[in-house]
Amino acid sequence: MNQAASRECQICHQRKNRSQLMPAELVRPSLVELIRQDHPDWSTEGFICHEDLNHYRAEHMQDLLEAERGELSALEQEVVDSLRDQDLISSNVEEEFTQRATFGERMADLIAKFGGSWTFLFCFAVLMVVWMSINAIAISARPFDPYPYILLNLVLSCLAAIQAPVIMMSQNRQEARDRARAEHDYTVNLKAELEIRQLHSKLDMLLTHQWQRLLEIQELQVELMHDLGARN
Repeated sequence: MNQAASRECQICHQRKNRSQLMPAELVRPSLVELIRQDHPDWSTEGFICHEDLNHYRAEHMQDLLEAERGELSALEQEVVDSLRDQDLISSNVEEEFTQRATFGERMADLIAKFGGSWTFLFCFAVLMVVWMSINAIAISARPFDPYPYILLNLVLSCLAAIQAPVIMMSQNRQEARDRARAEHDYTVNLKAELEIRQLHSKLDMLLTHQWQRLLEIQELQVELMHDLGARN
């Protein structure tokens, strides 16, 4: 690594490229206070690498969340860890939920989907008409289920007894899927909110730093003008 193009991080004391470092004077004061708790020799003239900066950013966000909401939940801790490691937390919840489904759960979804369709209603109506027609026409030839169709009532009762738990299983899976979506949306929105808060603070620091530099340049220009005026 080129020594002239590299600098040493004040935290990990490793030499890295300038692209992997950030000037210490651009670090927010709230982070500086947190860093100085662990490194009292922190200097605004040095540098800090992005990995260590992200670590302290995550700690700062964790402190903010704990101050606003108390003890962190598992989802909020996951967001803080993703900020520390710079990982993505967005994912395809539907695909992951479908891959974890067991054979019985997939069958319950298919049965509930068919049972709540017009195809099922049409097939059920046709079956009822055919059943009653056969037993009504064959009334003189000893039908297998004469009026009042006791066997048909038994079949319908068994069908309802089986269909109801299957539909409830499918509804429970749908509720679990909706809950997983809601939790995922919450984590993504929380991370976006924290990232936006960091961006706002960073922009404020950059603007303040820029104004300070402009004032220094203006003071130098005024001094030069005074020197030129005195010489003339």
